Amino acid sequence: MIELAPSILSADFARLAEEVLAALEGGGTLLHVDVMDGHFVPNITIGPPVVKSLRQVTEVPLDCHLMIENPDEFIPAFAEAGADWISVHQEACVHLNRTLQHIRDHGCKAGVVINPATPVQTLGEVLDMVDYVLVMSVNPGFGGQKFIPGAAEKIRKLATMRTAKGLNYRIEVDGGIGLETVGEVVRAGAEILVAGNAVFGHGQPRKHAQELLKAAKEAAFVKV
Repeated sequence: MIELAPSILSADFARLAEEVLAALEGGGTLLHVDVMDGHFVPNITIGPPVVKSLRQVTEVPLDCHLMIENPDEFIPAFAEAGADWISVHQEACVHLNRTLQHIRDHGCKAGVVINPATPVQTLGEVLDMVDYVLVMSVNPGFGGQKFIPGAAEKIRKLATMRTAKGLNYRIEVDGGIGLETVGEVVRAGAEILVAGNAVFGHGQPRKHAQELLKAAKEAAFVKV
């Protein structure tokens, strides 16, 4: 099942509710919330209050991607604000197993994220306890970056590992996803597509979400 997760990082925050609802009308089935602390990544974005506000205008799952140091300290606040999915970076967690269990203990789906330079093999010991794996196809910190082609091979490896281990985690991809790249990642095995600039960056988020999801579903029929 291919799903589109519009990333609010590229939305107009002065009209956030309006833009989010338009993207969901265009076919988005969850919302991706990029949380940055200015330490783990070179940017600062949003926190639990925005998640709480989003929860008041939509019932779709809120997919909170924590690009922060010490994520364990903030997981309870995001869960309380209304997050449904919470993902943390392998690179930011000293005790990744414990952190993922912490997410589950707060009633959320648990995801693990890897940066472009991080091999998928580093996740071998936690794949049996995650609901999804998020592959970064740009270096995290800013929207509107170009897709890093090596991400497609990482997606293929994760799909192969899933089959070999008999697991059922989903594969999500984030970074540079647009009409030019969506076919490649879908054919590689990505199922959840995070898109910010492609949906919100040029106005008409409903229209752009529809076009991107249509291209993704068409690519799924020719997956190799």
